[in-house]
Amino acid sequence: MKIIHLLPFLAGLSLASCGNPSTEKPATTQAKQEQPAAPVPVKHEYKLTPFEKSAEFADAKLESMTYKNGKFTFKYSGKGYKLGEQTPDAGLKMCANSAKGQHIHLIVDDQPYVAEYTPEFEYSIPDGEHTILAFLSRSYHESIKNGKAFIVEKVTVKDGSIVKSEKIKTPMIFYSRPKGDYVGKAETDKVMLDFFLVNATLGKDFKVVVDVNNEKNFDIDTWQPYYLEGLPMGENRVKLLLLDKDGGPVKTIHNPTEHSFVLKADPAEAQTAGK
Repeated sequence: MKIIHLLPFLAGLSLASCGNPSTEKPATTQAKQEQPAAPVPVKHEYKLTPFEKSAEFADAKLESMTYKNGKFTFKYSGKGYKLGEQTPDAGLKMCANSAKGQHIHLIVDDQPYVAEYTPEFEYSIPDGEHTILAFLSRSYHESIKNGKAFIVEKVTVKDGSIVKSEKIKTPMIFYSRPKGDYVGKAETDKVMLDFFLVNATLGKDFKVVVDVNNEKNFDIDTWQPYYLEGLPMGENRVKLLLLDKDGGPVKTIHNPTEHSFVLKADPAEAQTAGK
């Protein structure tokens, strides 16, 4: 009769069942989830091109400005220029145009301008020292740059009236457009960039750097309006920096100057395109 030796075999079973460490991962271990790929930044192809020559108002002049009891009063002159009228070439510009016509751009300090369509209007300015720029504008918001169609002053305001004013002799740059909301393809494809210079001639002595959304810079050495193209829908920002002949920032107030504006799609255009 053969004797079967079971002790080594049983011992092996006992050791295996009592916790010999396994080199295999438990079946319940979750596989590490893959991290989502970082979004690829959208590269915008910004383009800046000169505005077409506009209707000239060579003799347009902003003659005087007073501010008393919270009310501005302006006097202006010029053959062919009238507040509230449409500029003759407005339909050719392919940019935002005011249905109310030609107007005065009023800029207090570095605030966005207000458009006024009559020579008298109420406007609240807090007490203290301020910089005021006013210039005549075409109906599509382009400033008249003939050297006579503006007034710029450093003023002291008290109780809603200017009690002291003096001429500004230092170079300055004022932001004008783009501003506000632009809706629909006709307004968003080409957006007008326009600014106002005081005591500074671009070219040999001064230059302006245009920063678009902190993504693209353009150097400008000619004072004129420009078309800005390639902007995305939503909020955009433009910063203007005035440089001296040595390439350094001009040491003057509100330099650089930066403002935001918004581009919106027209829902009606989207519905038409989907048909």
